[in-house]
Amino acid sequence: MTEAELKKNLDEAEKSPKQIAAAVSGLPDKVLRYKPSPDKWSIQEILAHLADIEILYAYRMRQMLADKNPVIAPIDQDDWARNLGYMDTPAPEAVALYGLNRHHNLRLLRRLKPADLEKSALHPEHQRKVTVADYIAMMVKHGPNHLQQIERLKKQAKG
Repeated sequence: MTEAELKKNLDEAEKSPKQIAAAVSGLPDKVLRYKPSPDKWSIQEILAHLADIEILYAYRMRQMLADKNPVIAPIDQDDWARNLGYMDTPAPEAVALYGLNRHHNLRLLRRLKPADLEKSALHPEHQRKVTVADYIAMMVKHGPNHLQQIERLKKQAKG
């Protein structure tokens, strides 16, 4: 990833919290909690997931940047949703945490040198090393993927 590509990716990643906030602003509780089926997430759960995954990104990237030969601890995102009170986290709080944590991650990433992007950690689930550049690419896609999901759920909940 070149410096220009890095800047473009980070600028793109910066948009997501504002887009998510705009998409859920003023939604009634009924829409936030609507689940298309018991095994699918509500908008409320997606918001809490975004906040938690941003913390996870923060930790994993810091492991890669600072530690020697780090190993990433796998997670089960559905277990996190079930066991970490996602339905009890107020939507505005989750949105704020997502935005604040994304901002904090981007401050770190904007200071990196190109060589830092290749720093890595072993990811046991993927049975390979993943790099800081890989995580930046994931960050860029993560918010927009969930934004599409939120827009679908809004239509389903109101329809």
